[in-house]
Amino acid sequence: MKAEDAKKIISTAIDREVEAYTFYRTIADKVKDKNLKDLFAELAGDEKKHREFLEGFLTKNVSKLKISPGHDYKVGDALPTPKLTADLKPLDGLVLAIKKELEAMQMYTQLAKMAADTETQLLFSQLANMERGHKARLEDLYTEMAFPENVWV
Repeated sequence: MKAEDAKKIISTAIDREVEAYTFYRTIADKVKDKNLKDLFAELAGDEKKHREFLEGFLTKNVSKLKISPGHDYKVGDALPTPKLTADLKPLDGLVLAIKKELEAMQMYTQLAKMAADTETQLLFSQLANMERGHKARLEDLYTEMAFPENVWV
């Protein structure tokens, strides 16, 4: 892969991380539940770190990264996507967040498959793993909230 092409792909990924950051900040501002507000603020912070991480890749060697993969439970994959509204319900906010993480995970997975060299492939695989970890965390919370009878006390 040409350096110029890699830079364009990373720049697009940076734009997506900025979009995700804005999305999570918007939800954090809309939800009333303190725990969800804190969760979405934390996810916004993670997306900001992802942006910074990607920006660093414009000058760093990616082969030294080691990030363990998260699990993908696929809990939210088939759920309908709710609209982002002022009276967003907590579960709907979680579903929106799960969908955003799924989109990001799929995008990075596809970019890893398209990579012509192992260094670029590793970069996008690591990013997909980060997003998969966020998705799993959100799905755990969704399951606890949507099905409280399944939570062991």
